Amino acid sequence: MKVSEHFIRNILEKKQSGSHGFFDKTKMENFVTDLYNVLFLPGEINTESQLHDRFEDLQKILLDLIKNASDDEVFAKKKTDDFFLALPDIYSALILDAESILEFDPATESLEEILLSYPGFFATYVYRISHQLWIQKVKILPRVISEYAHSKTGIDIHPGAVIGKYFFIDHGTGIVIGETTEIGNHVKLYQGVTLGALNVSKDKANEKRHPNIEDHVIIYSGATILGGNTTIGRDSIIGGNVWITQNVPSGSLVYHKSEIKIKDNGTLPESLTFVI
Repeated sequence: MKVSEHFIRNILEKKQSGSHGFFDKTKMENFVTDLYNVLFLPGEINTESQLHDRFEDLQKILLDLIKNASDDEVFAKKKTDDFFLALPDIYSALILDAESILEFDPATESLEEILLSYPGFFATYVYRISHQLWIQKVKILPRVISEYAHSKTGIDIHPGAVIGKYFFIDHGTGIVIGETTEIGNHVKLYQGVTLGALNVSKDKANEKRHPNIEDHVIIYSGATILGGNTTIGRDSIIGGNVWITQNVPSGSLVYHKSEIKIKDNGTLPESLTFVI
């Protein structure tokens, strides 16, 4: 079947219009990884001048990304400046996140190991930079950045979520944190945790749809916590594979009670032989 010329022209017009906020995803990925390397990994940056030059290069890249998404150079310049002014606070928060992992994870021996190899920390880093752009009301780019981390780590954190200090993701694959989730300080999440909405409906786009997790909460693997009115009280422990849609008081322990039955080790009955 031949594709109509009208259809082809329509696609070309949309691609060339420049009004849809398209930008170079490869450039975005390079920005995310290069900024991470500058902040956390050893490299060829040995002087203050070299570090200054790298930040200038990164500023130019972010400026282009925001400008392509907004088609407004003045807006892009302001948002780029605001992001880099906020970067010292983002860096400080991430160091606290890394120190939390080092303190509580017996499998790690050094901060360097976390920075080099922990997908949960990388996902937290991407969340914190994308959240900064989100609160600056930069369109499209924060979501694309967060999806990059999702594709790399299997951890899906919406940039609109609010997450406190000393955040610890262990293993992490399959974690989902929705847009209006609010998480306090010293919270630990394990793989497969879902902090989601009770239902998906476009008319609830501006409502609080996702749960609140207070300070010093641990949520073990596979737990599902849903609803904008659902709060997990501070100092609670949520066991694996539980399903929660209502408030949990502070200091609670929530878990499934397992039942163990011993198999019958007796001899098996003789098999029947059928002759037709």
